[in-house]
Amino acid sequence: MRDLVFLPGFMLNQHLWDDMLPDLSTLGQIHFGDLFQDIGIDAMADRVLSQAPEKFILFGFSMGGFVAQAVALKAPERVLGLALLNTSSRPQTEQESNATKGQYLLAKDAPFKGLTSRALASSLHPDLSKDQGMLGRLQAMALENGKEVFLRQLQTLRDSNAEQLNQVRCPTLIVASAQDRLRSVQESEEMARQIEQARFEVVDDCGHMTPMEKPQELYRLIAGWMEESGL
Repeated sequence: MRDLVFLPGFMLNQHLWDDMLPDLSTLGQIHFGDLFQDIGIDAMADRVLSQAPEKFILFGFSMGGFVAQAVALKAPERVLGLALLNTSSRPQTEQESNATKGQYLLAKDAPFKGLTSRALASSLHPDLSKDQGMLGRLQAMALENGKEVFLRQLQTLRDSNAEQLNQVRCPTLIVASAQDRLRSVQESEEMARQIEQARFEVVDDCGHMTPMEKPQELYRLIAGWMEESGL
């Protein structure tokens, strides 16, 4: 049976995939990577590799997509296929880095009450930005992860993998969402141009949280890509 390793985004966890899990389980053995104990993409990638099966298909969502790229570049002989979902290879801008550092300084001495309502809403399609069910699920993951994970992930500044992506040789699925307000379609297109075996797909009428907003459509894309790629 195939081994599938899933990496979540910032302040998310395995529950990101809850709506897809019954279908995904038909494709192989599910594993969830640990992005909660380390600071930095490189250290997170090393932990994923230390815990993953010998060979596996790797799925990285948002921040997890940066880690997935690092894993694929570190151990190409182990990664049979790579799926980069709602992510990017662009480095953090100076403005983003400064904002993150300011957020860290404010958060380190304050009680952790979860993510702001503005941050949660911006991760969803505008039509879902007041959906209390979706917002509650996102906040529950953040609260379950807690303050220490929040501080570690805030300190995980993104480096660019763009110049190395042409070294990726395994079948690769790149998925963007048309109404994603956190990661643009253009960022996904840039990655697709760099990777020789990339298949690029755009999910319409969807915000950043594709596994929650469009689980069935994302599953169909994943299953179709795996079948066509012989994975």
